Amino acid sequence: MGYERITDANVITEKYMDSILLEERLIDSVVADISTDFLGESFDMPVMTPAFSHLKTYGGREKNGLVEYSVAAKECHILNFCGMMENDQFEKIVDTGAKTVRIVKPYADSGKVRDQMQYAESIGAFGIGMDIDHIFGEGGHDIVIGEEMTGQTTQMLRSYVEMTKLPFVVKGVLSVADAVKSADIGAKAIIVSHHHGRLPYAVPPMMILPKIKEALAGRDVKIIVDCGIASGYDVFKALALGADACAVGRSMLPALEKDGTPGVCDFIRKVGNELQYAMSFTGFAKVKDIDDSVLHFTQHWI
Repeated sequence: MGYERITDANVITEKYMDSILLEERLIDSVVADISTDFLGESFDMPVMTPAFSHLKTYGGREKNGLVEYSVAAKECHILNFCGMMENDQFEKIVDTGAKTVRIVKPYADSGKVRDQMQYAESIGAFGIGMDIDHIFGEGGHDIVIGEEMTGQTTQMLRSYVEMTKLPFVVKGVLSVADAVKSADIGAKAIIVSHHHGRLPYAVPPMMILPKIKEALAGRDVKIIVDCGIASGYDVFKALALGADACAVGRSMLPALEKDGTPGVCDFIRKVGNELQYAMSFTGFAKVKDIDDSVLHFTQHWI
């Protein structure tokens, strides 16, 4: 008898996340404080925006989606991320006042990589980084919106880290090996992600997260998790498994498309409220206190 094979890493990820259950610890618990410190800055919550690229203008509004969600990040006082774009678009994002990390694609043109990173630093980016999970496509190196990508060696990445004073973020880490290499080159943060399932059967970020956390123990590297993060309960589970923060991704898009900045603000605050609720119900007063002692894993999740 056959069975339906699940190759979609997004489905696998959601099933794994939903298999993690929480126990309650209510006696002596208090209303939790969800504020957090990240790379030397205080933020209202350990929730971040995703590194979206090339979003259009929605609903006939004046600003495109990239600017709209960046304004929301500013208003909610959370760390903002953005992805592939030209320098003039990035300037519009910086002009919102949001503390923003610019994630640059692994262009085959290394001059363009350096130009975008240096430009980001020159106009006030909070950090810069590279999206390593867009290196390969079917048939060889990836082509993204007409731009050819290329492989990144340890030395290439190290050279980008060394040319900036800003915190450097490696996005698309999904193994202990890449996490350790990122730490070795001087990255200050990694984003544990399979980039919305680019690789079939990719391991869920939360499944590999504890091993990455263990491997980076004592290293000055922050860990961000994305892929499938849609609620404060998802954020709580990731924090309990070793993350320092989470990025909401496609779960934010409906609110962005429908209502723009106010919609994104409402969505982010809802995620924050759910995180506070989960923390209060499980006895954790502060984000730094959260650990995996309240997690229970169901055996049959896929």
